[in-house]
Amino acid sequence: MLVVRNLSKSFGRPAVINLDLRIEAGEIYALLGPNGAGKTTTLRMVCGLLTPDSGAIEIGGIDARADPAAAKRITAWLPDEPLLYDRLTPLEYLEFVAGLWRVPADIARTRAQSLLTELGLWPHRGEFCEGFSRGMRQKTALAGALLHDPHLLIMDEPLSGLDAAASRQVKDLLRARALAGGTIVITTHVLEVAERLADRIGIIAGGRMVAEGDFAALRARAGHDHGTLEDIFLHLTAAA
Repeated sequence: MLVVRNLSKSFGRPAVINLDLRIEAGEIYALLGPNGAGKTTTLRMVCGLLTPDSGAIEIGGIDARADPAAAKRITAWLPDEPLLYDRLTPLEYLEFVAGLWRVPADIARTRAQSLLTELGLWPHRGEFCEGFSRGMRQKTALAGALLHDPHLLIMDEPLSGLDAAASRQVKDLLRARALAGGTIVITTHVLEVAERLADRIGIIAGGRMVAEGDFAALRARAGHDHGTLEDIFLHLTAAA
């Protein structure tokens, strides 16, 4: 679903250096790294928000650099501080998003009800977003990101600000989408989230991929047979 080859970007100094990445359909992938490692820069390039200096990006077989509009139609990006319109209700917000993506009204209504129900927001569908907690805002934004049924969903700190019940709702929804063939990429500094949610994990440091694989493979790479992801992460990034 997502293939990145020799991707590079500099801002006066190198931020991402010849990065290769391959993520399959139906996979939940966590891209981890210390601050300044290049993970957000990488994902912004994948989403078309930044132009790479060099390299190739394919999303669902589409050359994202040659045809960015087609690639964006099957992609969704959810930042950790999503923008909502405070004087809209969740239903009005989703109607607005559906219009941007040209989702037919009948399909949009069905998807909106399904998403808001799965995320526990249906009872609040008529309330203005300005009164929502951070967690409710995050879930409303997630519903908006999923409304056009993207093949690739990229999320920055997906569980930030969510309580235990809301976190479970989001994790269940993401897992269901992956089982249905959707691809999800997350970044997070909460390593327990990556350990519990991701099928595979990539660790980036200094703009380069230093390790990649499932949790067992990363343990073997770090030589920590019984270590936590935090132990492995600190070992691998310190050695990079």
